[in-house]
Amino acid sequence: MSSAQDILQSVFGYTSFRPPQDQIVDALIAGEDAFVIMPTGGGKSLCYQIPALVREGCAVVISPLIALMQDQVSALQVLGVRAQFLNSTLDADRVLAIEQALSRGELDLLYIAPERFNQAKTLSLLREVKISLFAIDEAHCVSQWGHDFRADYLQLSLLHTLFPEIPRIALTATADARTRREIIERLDLAAARQFIAGFDRPNIRYRIALKQNAKQQFLQFLKQEHARDAGIVYCLSRSKTEDIASWLCGEGFRALPYHAGLDSRTRAANQATFLREEAVIIVATIAFGMGIDKPDVRFVAHLDLPKTIESYYQETGRAGRDSNPADAWMIYGLQDVIKLRQMMAQSAGTEEHKRAEQQRLNAMLGLCEITSCRRQALLNYFDDALDSPCGNCDTCLQPPATWNGTEAAQMALSVAYRTEQRFGVNHLIDVLRGANTDKIFQFNHHQLASYGIGKDFDNNQWRSVFRQLVARGYLSVDFERFGALRLEEKCRPLLRGEVSIELRKDIKLKAAKQQTQVRLAGDIDIALWEALRECRRQFAEEQGVPPYVIFHDSSLQEMCRLLPRDVQEFGLVSGVGERKQQKYGPAFVRVIADHLPVHR
Repeated sequence: MSSAQDILQSVFGYTSFRPPQDQIVDALIAGEDAFVIMPTGGGKSLCYQIPALVREGCAVVISPLIALMQDQVSALQVLGVRAQFLNSTLDADRVLAIEQALSRGELDLLYIAPERFNQAKTLSLLREVKISLFAIDEAHCVSQWGHDFRADYLQLSLLHTLFPEIPRIALTATADARTRREIIERLDLAAARQFIAGFDRPNIRYRIALKQNAKQQFLQFLKQEHARDAGIVYCLSRSKTEDIASWLCGEGFRALPYHAGLDSRTRAANQATFLREEAVIIVATIAFGMGIDKPDVRFVAHLDLPKTIESYYQETGRAGRDSNPADAWMIYGLQDVIKLRQMMAQSAGTEEHKRAEQQRLNAMLGLCEITSCRRQALLNYFDDALDSPCGNCDTCLQPPATWNGTEAAQMALSVAYRTEQRFGVNHLIDVLRGANTDKIFQFNHHQLASYGIGKDFDNNQWRSVFRQLVARGYLSVDFERFGALRLEEKCRPLLRGEVSIELRKDIKLKAAKQQTQVRLAGDIDIALWEALRECRRQFAEEQGVPPYVIFHDSSLQEMCRLLPRDVQEFGLVSGVGERKQQKYGPAFVRVIADHLPVHR
């Protein structure tokens, strides 16, 4: 058998592992179980793909999404690895052929969905063949507290029962302490070695702003910073995804919707377009993105507030998998909070589950409202630490202004109390600003002491005050009274003047100027870069795979720097294994030669 280091270089084209990949690989090769938390883009797949090629037999990879299986299998086949998948897209003849190849020992890796794994026929087949290891990808799907729960994952504890001698590895990019404990318990991994590689994605710039004119804010962001980039936009509702996609197309972008209400053929076609073509924007609900391997997503935008920090981290992690600069951009408002809390209140979950979800939403709100480094707060949520502010989030780059909001907060709390905690934020603002609406006169609120005392603030300023009071737990939303704001015990010292409160001053943030596309170093010939991309695109089109399956952008950039003169020198480029060296080397070397001066 070849060593892990040999396979890393000859098959995958890399000279060294990233810690702790080497420790994880060694553990699996030695037959140990492993539980791995590694950030998106950190190289989780190699942790089981290389042991699969070292150990005798076929590795079985349990993966939750059809698109993810197809993507990874395509990439492995390009490298010459004997990989296949079994899922519902295959006809009976193709399924039989793959099962026979497995039985004959002709596969190195087999990807299957948890639903198929749990079928008696599949379990019977797996008992008859030599299996090298089991890999459970996206392991957070087993957690009922997690954001992508899949009921079929609960049956994967069978692996330890039915195949006790075969090593298992469970992997995820996102799991707080509670979710980690549940994964270990439900998958029977108490004895497994744990590898937590950290959660920091330093190349991602986190930016969160108040929602004012959502479409115009987003359009400005795109035109100034990502006019020709691939990106993902998340919205809460299906209708909004279609509206935003249509609007973006009208503004000259190529955008496609993705949500569970679309038929499977349309979803698959839109996802394939996003993966295989450049400068495509996908507008989606949370139904999109898990396991997406596209490395050159330059931005992830949230036009609505995510429910949890786990969701936010998982979704923003789909940007910049190639380690080049990327943006996590979000706008939010009080209506997002009210809508999410209403959805939680109406859910069929237990009271314990609802309380946990509310706590997670409060943590998400806290991340939005803080005036300190967002990355430090984000990492702290996952029990990770960053010693000093990151310098690559909006609060570090443009520290937010604050103001003494004690008096304004007292007015806001007082008007909620004097209107018997029965009304929502719009009516309370009308009372404070002395509006002459039918509703005010219907309830005689023009006679209250609070009527008109807040004329010095406009509607947006008052919305900011109420939003921050809700976010910090001074007010809560009563959904049985259609979003009425209710005072919490915490507000008593503030109302009495025993404490003061500093509020964040809402200002329009100036967009940071950034280059579109990949940030190219000054020594790179742009004409050569574009020619190499075109060569890559042609190969990708011929083989029906995304361009990054041929080569990542980082490999193309290295070609621009090294300027290999022959196929042997081409093999020195990072990401060029033996198979790719032989298959693609001549064409890429020819492109490079055509762009070099004759006297080189």
